[in-house]
Amino acid sequence: MQAVTPTSDSARYAKVIEVSKRIHWEIDRDVIKGREFDFTKKFLPDGLSGVSALDFLSQSEQRTLSQIQGRTYANIFGLVERYIGAKMLDLSRDYWLGDQVALEALVRFTDEELKHQELFRRIEAKIAAGMPAGYQFVAQPNDVASVVLSKSTWSVLALTTMIELFTQAHYRSSIEPDADLSALWKDVFLFHWKEESQHAILDEIEWKREDAKLSPEARDAAVDDLIALAGAVDGILQAQSVADTHYFVEICGRPLSAAEVERLRAGVLAAYRWQYILSGVQEPRFAELMASMISPTQSARIGQALAPIVG
Repeated sequence: MQAVTPTSDSARYAKVIEVSKRIHWEIDRDVIKGREFDFTKKFLPDGLSGVSALDFLSQSEQRTLSQIQGRTYANIFGLVERYIGAKMLDLSRDYWLGDQVALEALVRFTDEELKHQELFRRIEAKIAAGMPAGYQFVAQPNDVASVVLSKSTWSVLALTTMIELFTQAHYRSSIEPDADLSALWKDVFLFHWKEESQHAILDEIEWKREDAKLSPEARDAAVDDLIALAGAVDGILQAQSVADTHYFVEICGRPLSAAEVERLRAGVLAAYRWQYILSGVQEPRFAELMASMISPTQSARIGQALAPIVG
């Protein structure tokens, strides 16, 4: 194991620790506070759910669909945080006998990700108690984490940076401004955003550190890994869009035509692809970081792989 001595990033690690301590929150004391979800309100805002484009649905049906999507949104964050926490714990190994400030920052990061997983398990249980039976979340966190963690560290950090940057963008641009959301659901993502904003700083530092180690050949292989991860994410989204469409059709209370069901499925898939892939790829800071690390040829390869998703 190679020890790492303090570097110019030590001040950034120290700042993350200071902010982490200052904004620390507890699930029951600060987030849930004895409350339940308000099912007369939307969960996921229109800017993320895209339900307003499905004009054959009534307002109450659009609200129900936003709640289903909001349930999946919370479950997907719980899913990805399984692998993120494990990866950060693994990266901390480099600092065990070196930069103890960096070590503390990554250990706190891991602890917060474990707390987020617990939060989203609690949220799923609460939502399940207020919605009809039949909802299915198709991906298994441990299985997904095993696949992700089998890829190169560079690609895993690229994916993680993208996720934690779009988390912030979603909250600031769509969740926070929308007054017509369940108050508890909105608070879940307020507190989640507070800590994710610090995690994104650590993601960037670690991604740049990993990038500096790579040969051109290793980086090219890592780009292939990132493309494979994007494809795996899209596979999860395709399966979940089918499951969520089926669940909505079962509980909406009226028959839908085959054409309406297909429009619904396509709309849900488009929303999920925007939420978890496209909004991240297009996030300015992520795009800037990626462009600083890869060649135009590699960028074109990524663009070609994403073309079917964009389309």
